[in-house]
Amino acid sequence: MTRYRKFRLHLKCKVFVLLVCISAVYLFLYRETYSRFSKTFFEYTSPLLDSSPCACQKCLSEGDPWFIGHFNKSVQPFLTSEYNIPEDAFNWWKHLQNDRSSLTDYREVVDKLFQIFPNRQYNTEPSPDKCRTCAVVGNSMNLKGSHYGALIDSHDIIIRMNGGHTQGYEADVGTRTTHHVMYPESAMDLGNTTHLVLFPFKTMDLRWLVSAFTTGSITVLKANYEFITQVMVLSPAFIKYVHEVWLDNPAHTYPSTGFMTVVLSLHMCDEVSVFGFGADSDGNWSHYWEKLKDKQFRTGLHKGPYEFKVIQQLSERQKLEMFKGL
Repeated sequence: MTRYRKFRLHLKCKVFVLLVCISAVYLFLYRETYSRFSKTFFEYTSPLLDSSPCACQKCLSEGDPWFIGHFNKSVQPFLTSEYNIPEDAFNWWKHLQNDRSSLTDYREVVDKLFQIFPNRQYNTEPSPDKCRTCAVVGNSMNLKGSHYGALIDSHDIIIRMNGGHTQGYEADVGTRTTHHVMYPESAMDLGNTTHLVLFPFKTMDLRWLVSAFTTGSITVLKANYEFITQVMVLSPAFIKYVHEVWLDNPAHTYPSTGFMTVVLSLHMCDEVSVFGFGADSDGNWSHYWEKLKDKQFRTGLHKGPYEFKVIQQLSERQKLEMFKGL
């Protein structure tokens, strides 16, 4: 082999090695750049792709323009010492039961309330690491024989209302109660592990609560320190919001305790199950623990059929799960 051919072969080998090295360096740099780019990309986009507001399979606030048009998360459900009710909301609320109190009277009573009860900020916002489940247990006759008890007790928050109780009906309605909704006329004694949730319909209802825990003139409730820390009072402005937004502002009526509790649960939880709602076969709101005497009662002062229709809409839109019983 001539020197020239050797030289050319040696040169080709060097060029080949150089090209291999350049390719290796290029691939290495490209891989590192791509890796860094991919990492940065996914760091910034994964929160957006995984930005579910709660840890449930499906969260209430996701999608559905109809629901978003009704659900106003800026409305504070519970009274706090910092909250000042708008005058128009107070004037609307005071006419529900012909309350003659002034706004000044109302504010004085609220001030007394928070001298007795701790002022607490209630966080109703969803959290990506939590799935808060609610069972709203109505009082309908359709709960009898339903055997929903264990299912109801499996929820994080279990809300009962008015005269609803568990003793003797555990298999159908469960045993646990975390929150009990009431107003003075429907008041019942509660244990120390249950939150009393007062739905006030007049200023006198707030005075009743103050009296129950101070002068003792109303003894239907047990007053002790542990229990006092678990009193919650629904805001009159929230009642107005439910009436106007969820029920389309019907005249000469106001929302029932049951319907307001359903809407309240939408503000408190990420998954809501509703039990024991709906009229009996005669169209009456009858209770699972008693026999209805007034067969013409129907749904009282409330727009029962329309309220039930809205709850059914929420169920159809998968914003809550409705258990109809028997």
